[in-house]
Amino acid sequence: MKVSAVRAVTAPAPEKTGSTETVTTPEAPWVTIVWNDPVNLMSYVTLVFQKLLGHPRPKAEALMLDVHHKGRATVSSGPREKMEADVAKLQAAGLWATMAKDS
Repeated sequence: MKVSAVRAVTAPAPEKTGSTETVTTPEAPWVTIVWNDPVNLMSYVTLVFQKLLGHPRPKAEALMLDVHHKGRATVSSGPREKMEADVAKLQAAGLWATMAKDS
């Protein structure tokens, strides 16, 4: 009878590192809201969305129609500082714009 040697194969133990990772959840973005007003023409609002926010014409028209029919539209989102700048630009152009924390 022949006895064969059995060799145990073991995987190396995982290395432990001294660093710990902190997982942070990103802060909810802010949004810029444009409200309907009785003063500005729809064509002007569309143009402002294109020129100041960089929306292509179809998107700008869709947002303008939301403002007109629904009374408001969210026109941009991002960090607070960017939304503050967008609100200031839109208000300077004569639109009624505010910002809020996105939920």
